[in-house]
Amino acid sequence: MSETIAIPLWLAALVLLLAAWSVLDRFLLPGARWFLRRRVNRVVAEINTRLDLKIQSFKLTQRKVLIDRLIYDPEIMAAVAVQSAADNIPREVLMADVARYAREIVPAFNAYIYFRFGAWAARRIAEWLYRVRLGYSDEAGLAAVDPETSVVFVMNHRSNMDYVLVAYLAAARTALSYAVGEWARIWPLQTLIRSLGAYFVRRDSGDALYRLVLERYVGMATAAGVVQAVYPEGGLSRNGRLRPPRLGLLNYMLKALETDGAKDVVFIPVGINYDRVFEDRTLVRSLEAGAERRSAGFALKKTFGFIGHNFALMARGKWYRFGYACVNFGPPVSARAWMAAQASSDEQGRRAHVEALGQHLMDKVGEIVPVLPVSLMATVFTRQGDQAISELDLKVAAHALKSRLEAKSAQIYVPHADADYALTVGLRMLTLRHLVEEKDGLYCVKPGELPMLQYYANAIAHYFEVEAPAA
Repeated sequence: MSETIAIPLWLAALVLLLAAWSVLDRFLLPGARWFLRRRVNRVVAEINTRLDLKIQSFKLTQRKVLIDRLIYDPEIMAAVAVQSAADNIPREVLMADVARYAREIVPAFNAYIYFRFGAWAARRIAEWLYRVRLGYSDEAGLAAVDPETSVVFVMNHRSNMDYVLVAYLAAARTALSYAVGEWARIWPLQTLIRSLGAYFVRRDSGDALYRLVLERYVGMATAAGVVQAVYPEGGLSRNGRLRPPRLGLLNYMLKALETDGAKDVVFIPVGINYDRVFEDRTLVRSLEAGAERRSAGFALKKTFGFIGHNFALMARGKWYRFGYACVNFGPPVSARAWMAAQASSDEQGRRAHVEALGQHLMDKVGEIVPVLPVSLMATVFTRQGDQAISELDLKVAAHALKSRLEAKSAQIYVPHADADYALTVGLRMLTLRHLVEEKDGLYCVKPGELPMLQYYANAIAHYFEVEAPAA
């Protein structure tokens, strides 16, 4: 009974490892989870007292529970049965695809990370890179929105910086749930994005089952009153102009209004503009016919060169950040009121009304896109062509454009309420970026840079488009 038993060292190490894991799993992890959950609940209770649009219980539900609800949604189960019979595919195979899609889409919102880290980081990054301004906000309209409705922020998409900028400016009102493209599905970025409440979307998926899973998730979130933020254009504007709306997510939200018992869906138009967009050269170059695709090495080289150049400017005291970044919040649009006014009994008529609503929302976004100094000066230069012009004549032309925009009730941001200073800032930005050059007191477009100037002028080009006379 007292004999010594010899076991291999690897087996002893394995036994110790399993014993340590058992102690961790049974004693330490439950306590840690309780502690973290208590901290999160305390943060949520504190934050909900000061938010205009509260954090809904749907966002605080465990991710695994939401995934299970989505997988076993009656509409999805019925679609799986139909497809299984039609294509002779085992039901288990299709259900495995549904589970994979659900895990891909459903976020893992963490209020503590969102407000204690995400909002703080968004503010620091935005203010370090830009002079961030809230230009206009329809406070009366926003205050009148029922907190129990499903609120959706509808935005134009100028830059990937949009996510950071709007999250920072909206953090005092609510926590946003973004629809994010597949570009962000890289480790560890996707884990962070999920914890901030975003859900991933395959923009051009032709898989009907995937689209149904996405539709049902959006329907569940909309019916539960989750505050969402979407880009109807579906991607970044490559030429700077507003793009026609893509109706996928919008259609899913309106279906939730009709079938899932959502109280109402209220869309809040958001207009965004920048004096400088980080991706501008890449976006403009993508429009060139036959442009050679850049390698990853070239992209890294340019990125680090760009960072190094800006740090060198900081060291010499010649760094002015990247100009102004401005956001405007427009009057809310009630989906229920819109659809009631455009009522139609057949599916074709309903789709036409959804398309009309999508265009109406984009028009409302266009009406509140901020007019910034660089866009205004770029418009003057694109109209001037190759002709050199003095600074005085530039400002005279810019003031004339500004007067026309004011007559159209455009949202013009004038720094320090000084129009001359604003135009000077815009001209300085274009000169520092070598888009415009100065010779003997005259300014002209630098050779080859007209497409870049056109890109920034296009941000406000819709204000100058001739409208058809009203019937």
